[in-house]
Amino acid sequence: MAHFRPERHPAGPRGPASGALSRASQSAINAIFKVLTTQFGVLYVTLTTAIIVLLLYIAISPWGNIRLGRIEARYSQFSWISMLFCCGIGGSVIYWGATEWVYYYTSPPFGALAKSDAATLWAQTYGMFHWGPGGWALYCLPTVAICCTYYLKKIPSLRLSAACEPIIGKQSNGLGGRIIDLLFIVGLISSAATGLGFGTSVAASALTRLMSIPDNFITQLTIITVMTLVIAGSVYRGLDGGIKTLSNINSVLALLLIAYVLVAGPTRFILEMSVASLGHLAQNFVTMLTWTDPFEKSNFVESWTVFYWAWWLALGPFVGMFVCKISEGRTLRELIVGMLFWGSAGCALFFLILGNYALNTELTGLHGVVNETMNASPSAALASLIERLPAGGFWLAFLAIIGIIFTATTYDSASYTLAAGATVKLEPGEHPARWHRVFWAIALGILPASLLYLGGLKALQTASVIASLPLLVVYGILFAAIIRTLRAVYAASTAQSTSRFSGEQPAE
Repeated sequence: MAHFRPERHPAGPRGPASGALSRASQSAINAIFKVLTTQFGVLYVTLTTAIIVLLLYIAISPWGNIRLGRIEARYSQFSWISMLFCCGIGGSVIYWGATEWVYYYTSPPFGALAKSDAATLWAQTYGMFHWGPGGWALYCLPTVAICCTYYLKKIPSLRLSAACEPIIGKQSNGLGGRIIDLLFIVGLISSAATGLGFGTSVAASALTRLMSIPDNFITQLTIITVMTLVIAGSVYRGLDGGIKTLSNINSVLALLLIAYVLVAGPTRFILEMSVASLGHLAQNFVTMLTWTDPFEKSNFVESWTVFYWAWWLALGPFVGMFVCKISEGRTLRELIVGMLFWGSAGCALFFLILGNYALNTELTGLHGVVNETMNASPSAALASLIERLPAGGFWLAFLAIIGIIFTATTYDSASYTLAAGATVKLEPGEHPARWHRVFWAIALGILPASLLYLGGLKALQTASVIASLPLLVVYGILFAAIIRTLRAVYAASTAQSTSRFSGEQPAE
């Protein structure tokens, strides 16, 4: 892996912390990020590749026919996709969707010249890659593992330690299990803070542009407070009355924004560049997935791919618990295809439409997207791009609303999952206590405010990487647990079917 060289990551929101304390904290944050991504990056790349292979095997094998619990799905296809997408993404995809290409365009991978045609094509491809099947596979593995124990082994607990039971045995209820559950909680809170910070930046940039107020720590703290109240209200109403409804609303609003940008923006360029980018991704997916830069020619893998895999990995157990809860009645094949395909497709829409609209605006000289992204923030550039659209003022307000709701739909799910994971026994039809859900909603709002004050979004990124490192071991356990459980379940099912066919009773 290449040696880390400081990169101009988005400045993001900054608190009033200044002087020696601020410089010292940011210096420590950068040093930790450097060590973790350079020394352990290859583990993230290898694990992600192995997980994709396992999930594809399950989906195409007879194991994919195994059904989770009841005969019919509890939720409609649209509501299920909306909830799993909103649970896993939040405001982060809006923050990065329009401008992530800027960083790849100016510091491209694979030796391409900055701002060249090759750099442009890589730039419009890598966003979809980082938010595509690799990331969603890191969400899907714990989902499958938890579903195996919750629905197939009938263990009435959504705790991550319970999903490890096929490998660690009785230790799942002992000290080993408690350590695993603690790692899950730390990983979720740290990484959830990252996404909440991104969503806050989107809403703050839109509102400050619209209302001519300063984009400072007080503004961001106010937005975090509003988001926390929305999250608490949604999670208080429960899975059906709050989370499902908010997710459905959010999906419709997101599709409206995407459709409007496509129609009101440079439609032909967006469509042509989208087709080219998808083709480039299809041709180079395996190369991008396994690239570790052994010749140390850049810091691209550490700064981007490793960070993203660490972030997805840290959030994976939370997404797994929530998607497990809403997937009763579906087959493993439906679950895997739904997450890998629909999750990736939803993210790709933002990068293809918002990203190519931004690219066209830069290439035609209508607005300096690169300059504003690098010297201000991605969210500031996004606000400028939305403001340029017809009826820009209305769509700025729309962006602020969708930024808040998009983020809230992820963290009401996170609050629900934290409460469910901390509940000792939870049957498929039961829900964690309301006070417990609201408690975690408030807790999720405190940490991002603290990290934004100390070190901006780089502090949030580093928190994600630190929290994900010990979960690498847990993912290895989940990987083995899935194989062991599905082998046993399929063998038992086959034996039972053979006995029924022959008219014999299966041996006890």
